[in-house]
Amino acid sequence: MSDNLIEIRDLCVAFSGQTVVRNLSLDVRPGECLALVGESGSGKSVTAHSILQLLPQAGTTTTGSVRYRGQELIGAGPSALQKLRGNRIAMIFQEPMTSLNPLHSIEKQIGETLLLHKGLGGKAAQARILELLELVGIQKPRERLKSYPHQLSGGQRQRVMIAMALACEPELLIADEPTTALDVTVQRKILLLLKSLQQRLGMSLLLISHDLNLVRSIAQRVCVMQAGEIVEQADCQALFNAPQHPYSRLLLDAEPVGTALCQDTRENVLQVDGLSVRFPIGGGLFRPKQYLQAVDGISLDLQRGKTLGIVGESGSGKSTLGQAILRLLDSSGSIRFQGEALDSLNQKQMRPWRKQMQVVFQDPFGSLSPRMSVQQIISEGLEVHAPCSLKERDAQVIKVLEDVGLDPASRHRYPHEFSGGQRQRIAIARALVLRPALMLLDEPTSALDRTVQKQVVTLLRELQEKYGLTYLFISHDLAVVRAMAHDMIVIKDGQVVERGPSQELFDSPQHPYTQELLAATQLPL
Repeated sequence: MSDNLIEIRDLCVAFSGQTVVRNLSLDVRPGECLALVGESGSGKSVTAHSILQLLPQAGTTTTGSVRYRGQELIGAGPSALQKLRGNRIAMIFQEPMTSLNPLHSIEKQIGETLLLHKGLGGKAAQARILELLELVGIQKPRERLKSYPHQLSGGQRQRVMIAMALACEPELLIADEPTTALDVTVQRKILLLLKSLQQRLGMSLLLISHDLNLVRSIAQRVCVMQAGEIVEQADCQALFNAPQHPYSRLLLDAEPVGTALCQDTRENVLQVDGLSVRFPIGGGLFRPKQYLQAVDGISLDLQRGKTLGIVGESGSGKSTLGQAILRLLDSSGSIRFQGEALDSLNQKQMRPWRKQMQVVFQDPFGSLSPRMSVQQIISEGLEVHAPCSLKERDAQVIKVLEDVGLDPASRHRYPHEFSGGQRQRIAIARALVLRPALMLLDEPTSALDRTVQKQVVTLLRELQEKYGLTYLFISHDLAVVRAMAHDMIVIKDGQVVERGPSQELFDSPQHPYTQELLAATQLPL
């Protein structure tokens, strides 16, 4: 009998006749961390789901062999798989908010696993749940038992997912992109947590990621996947020191590089003074209203043709600040745009200014209407803000698609027919077609693979140089900000804790929070 915990041999998976994983073979050894790395669509998650037979049955063809301690899992019956799922083999999914049941408390969701596989209920189950929450670093775990997923931060939700996966002390933990949606500081904490738990519990860890630099500190071996095949397999250190395959080298070199293009201008496009935003969070008929201070007295200037990076963790107030500047949220304080005061204008008075202030959002799939073609999506702004003939409108759409590096012939297709990177280019084209004086870029690369991130950053810099664009660039990814921003402000709890030229802040950060952010990305201080 083999010493391997998992053995995959000649695995092939096809959806409706289209092969997505072909002739894949790999082993997971007891107690080791194996990283499966590649871009979106390379077949990583399909391979992981094949281990637990979680792929949809309709339209899916799976051949080859997947064995757990010699037991064949392909074709195994429901009762055999149920004994393994969540018990001997557990899985952490990429997005905890969609993986956790919004209608059940944290206690109930973890308790279901314990009841099903261990027969634990009542006080015994509660004691085990508290132990698990403490193990994964949840603060004040007893107070969190009755909490629902929406009441937790992204990092806390992911820790709950890990606690649920560890409930039955599995031999193998599959972590499918467990940190993609998290801030850099939270990413680091979750990875260190997984590493310490793996060592403490002696379990195997299959880590799936598109970011090679992220797995460097945790994996013992790495398998690199491209187009459904493993193109390179090596010990972690050997792969990083001397990658053999061109695709491995491409992934390692995918970090956005360079610094912001020099722009010699002193003309202010935007001036914000003492901007504050607060949200009501409590109070009632006989109680005074309570407020959450999301943005607290922030001031900033932005010159034409430059990029201001706004950096901070989730919940720090970055996106709220951006939306308040564009008058999408009520705020107090002064906002001057191209010399005109906007803070006193109502929504009707703001409409002529909307053409000059455009937004590119974090999730291109969510921000593009699935019912509209690319032509309709991009031309919609022209119809509202710059009416022209059908022929002129078509010409402008073609021109802007060429500007963002997309084939104009694809303009009659729909968003779901494009990759994530292509969809983000469409979102940029939608904003760019109106030739705005200011573009708010709200985490425009965080949902993308590293290689695609690099392409989008290069595109944004080229467009800025070509058209003299002015950017407000919101991100928690300092590597991207370093390549984009001329100046930078660092926000924590709604306040600016540090500001200055980007290069100065990267070379010599003064505030402990800025130093923590830089350390978390493993960028040189």
